[in-house]
Amino acid sequence: MDILRSLRTVSEASGPGVVDWERAAAAAKASTDPGSVALTDAERAGYAADVRDARSRLREVAGIEFDVPDAIEVQNRHHWIDASVDTFRNVMAPIEAAATGREGEPAATGSEGEPAGRDEEGATVGPGDGPVGGIVEPTGGPLVASAGDLTRGFARDLSRIANTGSMAFTLGFLARNVLGQYDPLLLADEPDADHGLYFVHPNIVAVAASLDVEFPRFRRWIAFHEVTHAAEFGAAPWLPEYLESWVERGIEGLTEGELTGDGGGLTAGGLPVDALDTEPFAELQAAMTAVEGYAEVLMDRAFDGEYADLRRKLDERRGGGGPVQRLARRLLGLGLKRRQYEQGAAFFREVADARGIEAAGAVWERPENLPTPAELDDSAAWLVRVDP
Repeated sequence: MDILRSLRTVSEASGPGVVDWERAAAAAKASTDPGSVALTDAERAGYAADVRDARSRLREVAGIEFDVPDAIEVQNRHHWIDASVDTFRNVMAPIEAAATGREGEPAATGSEGEPAGRDEEGATVGPGDGPVGGIVEPTGGPLVASAGDLTRGFARDLSRIANTGSMAFTLGFLARNVLGQYDPLLLADEPDADHGLYFVHPNIVAVAASLDVEFPRFRRWIAFHEVTHAAEFGAAPWLPEYLESWVERGIEGLTEGELTGDGGGLTAGGLPVDALDTEPFAELQAAMTAVEGYAEVLMDRAFDGEYADLRRKLDERRGGGGPVQRLARRLLGLGLKRRQYEQGAAFFREVADARGIEAAGAVWERPENLPTPAELDDSAAWLVRVDP
């Protein structure tokens, strides 16, 4: 781990976009200890057995037919950064496109034709009426540099460095904290590719030790959680496209300036937290609350061992940490994800207690069965409307 190398990499951010993605990933890795993935034969077999057993048990308990990805990746932290940076890039692509020239409008270009950047408020970082890059050619005269243009060009470069640094921080922080991940390949360049199932081995080892629980038992519990997400997407083949549509509509709103302006940091996906006040992101938030909440309840009912202490300790970890970690979670909007777990789990516990866990699975039959934001706090209303 080399913080100075990370800072130097960020300071070298360049290119036409508002984020230099290659340097963001490199800086994140420079500031993050990769950890070891030197697995013993027993550990390798353990991951495979945990996933296989979770699939069988979840099929039995939920009454859902699904499969898991053919490839199960046990990663270190740098592997996770490499696997995730394209997801961040794809989510941010429409915002970057708007920042370098809105659709149907010519992009402001620099002396070599590169698009001009925009600042965080969406305003073009560059002279409003002339070329960006600091070089103008008065009629009949030699090329000269305008001081104002040079200043704006510097501001554009500084903005790119700041954005690259923000993404490097986000990738690095998440890489040090993610335990496992089911990746449905939302907004992927190859959406028909096999979905991903990742386990960040050094994080699982470290957290198991910090919580004072046995590593094999904790690893198994994490496997059940991630395979539960595979069950959800397997039961709802419409779900990836549904989530993508709301993400795309939400990002369209961002590029058109539909923000409240209240600020409050970024989400873990790199978007402004106040973006969640818009209708598309409110609908996306409700859907993701269902995804996280159902997974919490189903995995608890399907797990083939004692889990109360694991649940309690992990909940405490989600809300704990030192001042720096708490600040980072707030800036990245990770408190929103914790509320998703809590609100969604409460909703599905009430549904499962009233009608059974298979009735709760009716939420995945079609998009109309998803709970509305209001129904997440009123499971009885959802039961009346859907009648599973």
